[in-house]
This record gives sequence, structure tokens and C-alpha cells, in this order.
Amino acid sequence: MSRKISIILVFAVLAAFLGYAGWKVLLEPSDLPPEGFARGNGRIEADLVDISTRLAGRVSEITVREGDLVQPGNVLAVMDTTELEAQKMRAEAAVASAEAAVAVAQAGVTEAEARLALSQSELTRAETLNERGVVSGEELDIRRTEAQLAEAGRTAAQAGVVAKQRAVDAETAALREIEARIADSTLYASQAGRVLYRLAQPGEVLGGGGKVLTLVSLGDVYMEFFLPASAAPRVRLGDEARIVVDVMPDIAVPALVSFVAPQAQFTPKQVETVEERESLMFRIRVRIPQELVAERLAQVKTGVRGVAWVRLAGPDGSVPDWPEGLTPPVATVLPALQDGADGGN
Repeated sequence: MSRKISIILVFAVLAAFLGYAGWKVLLEPSDLPPEGFARGNGRIEADLVDISTRLAGRVSEITVREGDLVQPGNVLAVMDTTELEAQKMRAEAAVASAEAAVAVAQAGVTEAEARLALSQSELTRAETLNERGVVSGEELDIRRTEAQLAEAGRTAAQAGVVAKQRAVDAETAALREIEARIADSTLYASQAGRVLYRLAQPGEVLGGGGKVLTLVSLGDVYMEFFLPASAAPRVRLGDEARIVVDVMPDIAVPALVSFVAPQAQFTPKQVETVEERESLMFRIRVRIPQELVAERLAQVKTGVRGVAWVRLAGPDGSVPDWPEGLTPPVATVLPALQDGADGGN
């Protein structure tokens, strides 16, 4: 009998323990965010940028290694341009030849204009002498025909100059195309970033669009998280936010709400009850201001997990003040963020 009582007592204690643990996990409200605030888990992210070749060719040089920090305009890689340089020389010679042809055609125009002037002068003289009866009508017709031919010759010479000039334009365009290819053979960083992968080595031959490097772009550093349908509509674009990463729990990084999903995710097939509607989640993105990122490029690390905090607007559009623990203790607080905080309060 005592053994049964002991077993019952053990089960009772175990049930009480499980009930208390369930209450702590499910019903304890101490872990809820303060009124007027919402938060979500996420990680620091940035876009990946592939540095690729526009044309097929051989890799001549790669100037960076994995992990290197690059700034806009830095040279990342250079493709071999030996063949392109030879094509450029040939194109330059073609341009020079076409320009010489234009000069010859312009000389032809000068010659045609001189012939026209001479034929018109002879025609005028013949008309005067014809009036005096010195030159016959047949001779006058010959002079008129010669003047017409001279004028046609001048028109043809002028058209020849235009045609030669178009040939110069075509050869110049071919030269510019080759120069553009040579320029594209040097790969630059378009924005600040960090080299994540080095996908090729000097001496390798890559096809058009071949990837040489992958960069983590630091021009847009952000965190994405999800909020329920009860909170997401109260988050506005441009509102202040705070990011607290796990590795620095005592620092709240200023951020701005840059995206609120217009469509819910995790949607049940049939939304019929309030509980099911509460399971609708909206994706929110908060972006760290680029000026703040630029000041601390060497410290920015993607993939770091943390929590993003946002303020929820009330029915009148007002938002609560930030709690003491979410005031960013950073060296430089951006004026834009200060202005936004004043306007939001």
C-alpha cells in the first residue's frame, strides 16, 4: 500500500513540476515587450554581389583576397587584353585611313567647285557674245551643258565627302567599342564591401559572365524579421528601429524601417478563426543607415544574430518614447535619426 502511495506522490510532484514549467513558458508575461513596442529575431544581412567578366578571356591578375575590405573604385581583377590591344591598333589605323579619304574627297570638292566657277564664267561670256552675234547658239548650248555638268560634279564630290565622313564615324565607333572592351577588362568595386569568395585564379580562362569574386555589399546592411498581423500594420516606413545583436547585448544600433511586406506569409489555407488570423506574419526589414555603416566598415559582420525592435503607432499616429535600455550608446548618433526621433515623439 505504501508503495502505491509513493508512486502516486511521485506522479503528483511530476505533474506539478510540468504544470509550473508550462505556466512559465506559456503564460508568464514577463518576457513580453513593453506596450507600444514589438520585436523579432533576425540576423544582420547584406546583399551578395558577383563580380563577373563581360567578355570571355584569360584572368591576368586578381588584386584582392578573401576577407579583404574594398572601397568603391578599387581595382579587383584585370583580364588579359593583348588581343584587344592589337585590335585597337588596327582600328586606329582604319580611322586614320578613313580620315585621309575624307581629306581626298574634300580636295575633290575644291576641284569641282573650281571647274564649276570656270564653266559658269565661260557660260556668261558665251551668252554676252551670243547677244552680239559673235558666238553661235550651238556654242552657247555647249557652255550651258558644261556648266550643268560641273555643278553635278560638285554635288557628287560633296556627297562623296559625306560618305567618307560616315566611314570615319563607323571606324571610330568600332574603335570606341574595342576601347570599351578594354575598359571592361578591368573589374572595379562599385560599392564598399568585403570579399566573400575568390572564384577564379590568374591564368584561368573564363567565358562571358564568368564569376571572379563574390562580395558582401556593405552599402545596404539590414535585418529582417517577422511580426504578427496585429502589430505589422502599426509599423510605418521610415520609422526608427533598434537592433541589438547577441554578441553586443549592451549596444542598441539605430536603424530605420525600410520595408513592410504588403502580403502576409505563413498564411493558412483557410482563415476562419481569430487564432488562425493571428498566425499571419508580415516580413519587416530595418536598415542600418549607410553613414553609420561607413564609419564602422571594419566592424560590420553579416550573419550575426540579434533582435530588432520597432515602435508601434497608436490610433492617433503617436509612438512611445524609447526605453532607457534601447537608447543607442554609439559614438555618433546621426542627425537624421535625431530629427526623426524628435518628430516621432
